Amino acid sequence: MLQGFGTTSPATCPPGSFRPMSPDRFRGWPVEAVEYFEGLEADNSKTYWTEHKSLYEAKVRAPMEALLAELQPEFGEGRIYRPYRDVRFTADKSPYKTHLAAHNAGGYFQLNSEALGVGTGMYMPAPDQLERYRAAVADDRSGGELVRIVGGLRKKAIDVDAHEVLKTAPKGYPKDHPRIDLLRQKGITAWKQWPVGAWLGTAAAKKRIVDFLTVTAPLREWLDEHTVS
Repeated sequence: MLQGFGTTSPATCPPGSFRPMSPDRFRGWPVEAVEYFEGLEADNSKTYWTEHKSLYEAKVRAPMEALLAELQPEFGEGRIYRPYRDVRFTADKSPYKTHLAAHNAGGYFQLNSEALGVGTGMYMPAPDQLERYRAAVADDRSGGELVRIVGGLRKKAIDVDAHEVLKTAPKGYPKDHPRIDLLRQKGITAWKQWPVGAWLGTAAAKKRIVDFLTVTAPLREWLDEHTVS
């Protein structure tokens, strides 16, 4: 199960955040999707959004809906995030996100003008989850298993990191612990992205995502076993 990686709980999700998925077959994203984001980066305004909303719906969002529908039997129901930014607490008042994001139980997906990315793991865990994660890392058996999982992913050119890493050992753990690097992490995530190219407009986009979700399954299984109460 994906834990917190780009997810929004039902309690905090604004009404209308998600829409039903399209049953259309996934054929990748056309070049117009990339051009939409390039244009939005240059002109992040309501005028641009209004003029290009139909293009966004057909060329950007619809392919993601189709992809999530095809992934659902194996990786669970998917959800797409709203295109609007929350500008209440930021100096940047640009109203629209310059990326498309979605998630399901397996991972988090993001498309922008430069790349298609996919991630999984435990992102910004709750305090009790983080406590269980560290206890499992400190344990020789479960910690050793995680080291092997992480090493295997990195050999496949998958980035394994955390949204925040402490500068020193967390309270209660020795600085010379053999797995201190993992203990210093406030969570653990795997991430891979690919620069946009002709492949994005083909079924190769789905294959890359499925391959990533498949190879990172051991990480999610480890997290489910050791961090879920």
